[in-house]
Amino acid sequence: MAQQANIYLGLGSNLGDRHAMLLSAIERLIVRVGPLVRCSSLIETAPMGFESEHAFMNAVAHFHTTLTPRELLEATQSIERELGRQHKSINGHYTDRPIDIDILLYDDLQVDEPDLKIPHPRMKERPFVMQPLNEVLSFKERTFIF
Repeated sequence: MAQQANIYLGLGSNLGDRHAMLLSAIERLIVRVGPLVRCSSLIETAPMGFESEHAFMNAVAHFHTTLTPRELLEATQSIERELGRQHKSINGHYTDRPIDIDILLYDDLQVDEPDLKIPHPRMKERPFVMQPLNEVLSFKERTFIF
């Protein structure tokens, strides 16, 4: 049996029913990635890095997985597409999105590939990531689903 890794994913949505979109993403992640250990509460934030009238709903979720980092990236991107995400950015600029799933941490692993960087290189600059990540890391033994 493959070794289980602890992974932390950042989730965000600023289009449509944001709460339902995040729940749907988590349900799909449980099926494809592995069991949910903990999930932060939701926080609402203004878009960062681009202008939009649509606020984001963000959360961080901790899962166990036997997927490799590459397999995890493929699974998260597939789920994003299924939930209506058509592109990561347009000409390098961020846009509104129904769902965004970022790999924040994968155990203590460091990956530096053109399309996969772990730990996420900008997570410490983003309060909408660090606040829910700190919440998840501070949980002791219970699983919390928003």
